[in-house]
Amino acid sequence: MTSFPELGSPSSVPWTTTATVWRALLALAVVFVMLATTGWTAVRSHKAPGDVRTVSLNAWLHGSVAGRPLPAPGTAAETVSRFFASLTGAQRTRLADEYPLVVGNLNGAPPALRYRANRTALEQARTAEKRRSRASGLSPVGRREALRRMHRFESLRQDGRQILAFDPTGDGRIAEVIGDLDRAQRVSVVVPGVDTNLLTFEKSQRAYSAPVGMARSLYAAERKAAPGTRTAVIAWADYTSPAGVGMDAATGKLAAEGALRLRAAVRALPGDSRVALICHSYGSVVCGVAARDLSPRVTDVAVAGSPGLRAEHVSELRTSARIWAMRDPDDWIQGVPHLEVGGLGHGADPVSQAFGARVLSARGAEGHAGYFEPGTTSLANFAGIGVGAPATVSCADASASCAEGA
Repeated sequence: MTSFPELGSPSSVPWTTTATVWRALLALAVVFVMLATTGWTAVRSHKAPGDVRTVSLNAWLHGSVAGRPLPAPGTAAETVSRFFASLTGAQRTRLADEYPLVVGNLNGAPPALRYRANRTALEQARTAEKRRSRASGLSPVGRREALRRMHRFESLRQDGRQILAFDPTGDGRIAEVIGDLDRAQRVSVVVPGVDTNLLTFEKSQRAYSAPVGMARSLYAAERKAAPGTRTAVIAWADYTSPAGVGMDAATGKLAAEGALRLRAAVRALPGDSRVALICHSYGSVVCGVAARDLSPRVTDVAVAGSPGLRAEHVSELRTSARIWAMRDPDDWIQGVPHLEVGGLGHGADPVSQAFGARVLSARGAEGHAGYFEPGTTSLANFAGIGVGAPATVSCADASASCAEGA
């Protein structure tokens, strides 16, 4: 992080240095206030009627199977995997049906079992929202929100959907798998940005700006790019994202919490697949923080529309993974100051030459949310990275070879 002098000691600091710092702080404040007052904020109003996840965890902690205690939450994924491997099929199914909110979010549990558990949890959550929508005394706004959540849960539990993580508490967290995770040779994890929650996880309008649309679009592009490679894509919204572009989006607190969850999710993936993190907007901040302690199976981290990776140079990420960056010329994120002062901001511009990332072309993408649109070079570049074919990507500078690094 860039080091700045203390602002409270003007006698010991050159006036020009102090003025530069104050200008930087002012620029940060002005930009974030402008964004926060021009349609980029969202209000999160839903409060869950009781923390059902905590209730479920408490029951799990006091449960057992065949006289054996159940693994505590936070147990290493390898240990959890061995535990489930030691059970019969009937025992695994009973645990998934009895503790769906635990098994469905338990790193190390078999993916198919997690899908089953989350299907049950979604039905229970749908029933709870239906009941809440009919409660007397509920405001019209509350009733509309309950109905929206009920319909979202109905959609998420449709046949064929593979929900890898689901927590309905508050605004909720969720992750969905596209493809066969158990057999995949290459796995891409799409990490989205601000205002990601259960209600924005998928959209009928502007579908490719939402995590599910991003993941489906990337999966199709990867299949086209490498038909012989077994791939899977995860729409990973299993962290608490900032609500709008305000103070939470300007700091790294939520990114640090999300990074812990992302690292754990990657380490728990089945098999020995290679992994690429495809990170958009504030999701790139999460990936930048996570990069400091990534599993070695992560070969690539690609960011788009990034406000920064909380670093001044790729070397600060301390990872062997290749770091890629792209930004569309019309993306409003370029107006955010790329620096970090007093915890505000996320460091250097990832597409700047000084940062040292491999800079990709985003041709065809329009604005901040267009990077996953079918037919764009940005999507094709993500697909090339995802299938492990970096030599096929297009650089921002057509005369350079970004596959060879900066």
